[in-house]
Amino acid sequence: MATVRADSRKRVVIPGATPGDVFDVQPEGDERYVLVRLHRPDPAPKKSVEECLEAIDRNPLRMTLSWEELRQITREP
Repeated sequence: MATVRADSRKRVVIPGATPGDVFDVQPEGDERYVLVRLHRPDPAPKKSVEECLEAIDRNPLRMTLSWEELRQITREP
């Protein structure tokens, strides 16, 4: 069993852990903690250029008013 020491920022180096690992910390009594390594989900596949362009075309956040209509709605009378 390896012994580790917390630094001034309460950090501990866990042997066998890799950067990005996520652990669930479960207190077990006053002086005991159990770390459970959580499953890292697989990254979502990247979208192709065609999929990105289709998403841009379907984007509902497009301006449907003319600038003049927008000025009339947003300006005080």
